[in-house]
Amino acid sequence: MGGVPWFLYLIECQDGSVYTGITVDVAKRYAAHETGKGAKYMRSHPPKQLLKVFEYPNRSEASKAEYAVKQLTAIEKRSLVQRKSFAYEALVEVITINCADLKYPILRV
Repeated sequence: MGGVPWFLYLIECQDGSVYTGITVDVAKRYAAHETGKGAKYMRSHPPKQLLKVFEYPNRSEASKAEYAVKQLTAIEKRSLVQRKSFAYEALVEVITINCADLKYPILRV
């Protein structure tokens, strides 16, 4: 059996920032964020709305995607909202191409 799926979620905060996290139950986690019982960041940046949810087959894949997304700016995160899926490998390729002039890679997944 495949096990329980994990979800990467993006939340727009009231100050305009975009929070990224992973969970097995998005509704429960969002409710925790709303009450200030979720992540420490969300206590000082209350949620405004859920922007997007991506499903992954396991925690490992969701964690890799979360790491990749957390390297992005809020504007770049918002561009992910338009996508139907998010493969972190594709993000690594985009970042590498856009930042080819750097002497070291920005992201290693």
